[in-house]
Amino acid sequence: MSPTLPSQQIIGEAPAFLEMLEHVSRAAPLSKPVLVVGERGTGKELIASRLHFLSDRWEQRMVKVNCAALTESILESELFGHEVGAFTGATKTHIGHFERADGGTLILDELASISLRMQEKILRTIEYGEVQRVGGSETMIVDVRIVGATNADLQRLAADGKFRKDLLDRLAFDVITVPPLRERIEDIMPLAHAFAINMASELKWSYFPGFSSRASSALLRNRWPGNVRELKNTIERTVYRSADQEQPISTLALDPFDSPFKIDEPAAPMSPAATQRRPPLLPADLQQRLVDTEIDLLSTALEKARFNQRLAADLLGLSYHQFRGKLRKFGIRSKP
Repeated sequence: MSPTLPSQQIIGEAPAFLEMLEHVSRAAPLSKPVLVVGERGTGKELIASRLHFLSDRWEQRMVKVNCAALTESILESELFGHEVGAFTGATKTHIGHFERADGGTLILDELASISLRMQEKILRTIEYGEVQRVGGSETMIVDVRIVGATNADLQRLAADGKFRKDLLDRLAFDVITVPPLRERIEDIMPLAHAFAINMASELKWSYFPGFSSRASSALLRNRWPGNVRELKNTIERTVYRSADQEQPISTLALDPFDSPFKIDEPAAPMSPAATQRRPPLLPADLQQRLVDTEIDLLSTALEKARFNQRLAADLLGLSYHQFRGKLRKFGIRSKP
């Protein structure tokens, strides 16, 4: 059987991201279960796939299951299969994902949504390699590597009795944490350019004209709570809305709901105390306050950019030479 290769390229050179990829490379050759955890939109499924394609199982089947999209009964049938007559509508034998993935990898996405009863059945399969179809009596032996993916805190769920501790112990032979995009600031612009080029190609543009310094600075300053998925959606939306294919993009379409006619919920009335602006503490040295604020912003930008001065300048909307000039002016160290 020819393997299905990953369709998305992994882009990233931030230290936290490279360290995570190294972790993946070390864990991949093993047949032990692995958990891939991280915030929504960080690319957990892509990392789970990488574990398969870097392993000795790469020529065998990789099966992905979104556990949150299926009811308990359907998930049981999909994972373990069923025999004819097992339930109403079961008119033929169904091969489950554990059997289909025999010799390969089974990726359980949205792992935290699985019921406790189903968790017990999965635990038995992990421990003994045994599966039994719904409505069947024959026990089959399978060799499946399980990779779980979730954005939930499984340790907290286990402490609350919502996830089996023994299953967590078995799944968490090793845990790979995918860093959020805000901790990969060096990767934001390479990712943005890759997404933009792909979108421009889809729109049949002859080339992508790039981003203006203003747009680049806005991309770097955004917190991206939806991580890489949010960045991808923003870039693709921005490119297709662009009116001029020849000019660098200067305005980002960050919020698809943004409109002068947006329907807003009526705001709750604020208390008189909340509406009063807190007065500044006076007397104060205005010039010194401004200097202190500027120094603080420059130092914070340097730390966030890991002392990459061009990146730090972009974070503040400054040119490289303006940024360098301010470092000299205030005597700020440009290296850790």
